[in-house]
Amino acid sequence: MTKPGVLDARLEEFEAMNLEQLRDAWRRQLRTTPPRVSAGLLRLALAHAAQEKALGGLPNATRRRLRETASTGRPLPSILPGMRLARVWQGTTHIVTMGEDGVIRWNDREWRSLSQVARAITGTNWSGPAFFGFRGKRGAAS
Repeated sequence: MTKPGVLDARLEEFEAMNLEQLRDAWRRQLRTTPPRVSAGLLRLALAHAAQEKALGGLPNATRRRLRETASTGRPLPSILPGMRLARVWQGTTHIVTMGEDGVIRWNDREWRSLSQVARAITGTNWSGPAFFGFRGKRGAAS
């Protein structure tokens, strides 16, 4: 964490910089070649990096979802309480209910994870989120 006012002062510094000064700040702060973008975009990117450093970045789970979304080109749905998931497997439709209490229900039983349900349905070792379409299978081409 940073002292109060230090981040604000840094952001004000960025506002006063011209394009070349922003590029120099980028090189010092991020230790990479700055992208060829306008001063306004560079200022925003530097401000974001400074805020992330001072206040903390995104949680790993959020970073992972963003990477997966970027690689597939479509946002991935979230599994939320109250949802009903349907999957047809070998001609049979399987409905899984995500309880408001966090319990997964399928075939009049409670399960600890979607992967347990997927294994029970297929008889093989499946990732539950992949089986129900919430993420790609490991090793699958994007």
